[in-house]
Amino acid sequence: MVSRAYIIKNKAGLHLKPAARLCTEAIKYQSTIKLSFGNTTTNAKSVLNVLSACVKCNDEIILSCDGEDENEAIESIGKLIEEGLGE
Repeated sequence: MVSRAYIIKNKAGLHLKPAARLCTEAIKYQSTIKLSFGNTTTNAKSVLNVLSACVKCNDEIILSCDGEDENEAIESIGKLIEEGLGE
């Protein structure tokens, strides 16, 4: 399992568009992918679960990937987060 912390840079946080972008990327991988924020850990492959975390701008999240392609997954999803998830 690999985990990394990321700061959400999107001005509106993880609203629908960036959450959908994150989930679309996460679904590409066989690994289990979790997003943790505060006391909440959620399935990063589910848009509704990601939205329910209520992540805002400048919040720190922990992305955790566990499985055969975990390193590829965390690199790819991490890069998207750092680039602002398409915004």
